[in-house]
Amino acid sequence: MNLRRELIYIWYYFSVQFEQIFVYWVVGMMIGSAISVFAKDHIHHALIYLQKKHFGIFGIFVAAFLGIASPLCMYGTIPIAASFSKEGMKDDWLASFMMSSILLNPQLIIYSAALGQEVLIIRIASCLLCGITAGLLVHFIYKEPSFFNFNSFDEPVNKDTDDNLVLRYLKNLGRNIKATGVYFFLGILLSALFQRYVPADVMTALFGGDEALGVLMAATIGVPLYACGGGTIPLLQQWLWEGMSLGSAASFMLTGPSTKLTNLGALKIVLGLRRFCLYLVYVMVFSFMTGMLINLIL
Repeated sequence: MNLRRELIYIWYYFSVQFEQIFVYWVVGMMIGSAISVFAKDHIHHALIYLQKKHFGIFGIFVAAFLGIASPLCMYGTIPIAASFSKEGMKDDWLASFMMSSILLNPQLIIYSAALGQEVLIIRIASCLLCGITAGLLVHFIYKEPSFFNFNSFDEPVNKDTDDNLVLRYLKNLGRNIKATGVYFFLGILLSALFQRYVPADVMTALFGGDEALGVLMAATIGVPLYACGGGTIPLLQQWLWEGMSLGSAASFMLTGPSTKLTNLGALKIVLGLRRFCLYLVYVMVFSFMTGMLINLIL
């Protein structure tokens, strides 16, 4: 194998995909940082305000939407949820908010637009439904005093404190680039390697069609491969081009963030072992059933 020739091929695949999705990464970071700096507190205060209005079970739906609108990662979401709990928010609302927040945020929505309108709609709808279903399950099934234990989490540390709004935004954007940049470029590199060395018919055989095995495999590989939402977009884009079914993609997009190691570590603390195991079962079953349903419909 000619090393120089292979490097040229890999660079070609890398550069083509970089040009296609780089703008989504940049715009996603800019919007994500803007929401984090200027709208985050308003989103969280809106949830507390609605809780005091006694929306009851319908608040689960609102909490799911606000969870997706929240720009925080899981380690930022849990302290916020802990403060909500101290304010008297019910566990079903918290479950809906936290589940949705784990799965999606405004920045990842922009990233996912690179996958096409159909995949974007599937991602938003499935993540909302996953959050709503989690809240409904807690509401109707779990009758013990408290589903969560937030004792180990303190109030969240606010890093956006600079008096100058422009500097505050730029500092947040800098942290955003630092947190996502490595994974973004690594995702493009992995995509280039897949494109060069993995035949398209292999991907079609593994994840194509309507077979349950393909959906199950996509749900399973989401567990070890998912490190950063932006980093998986190049991979998903390549896999979809090579024949991955929409149901398999949806399953991957659900299990990936919900079983990300940093998220699991935080959730294990607040759920305890038994409820943590129930969470994992819920995620795998929901993602598999969602993938199968999407393949059946589309």
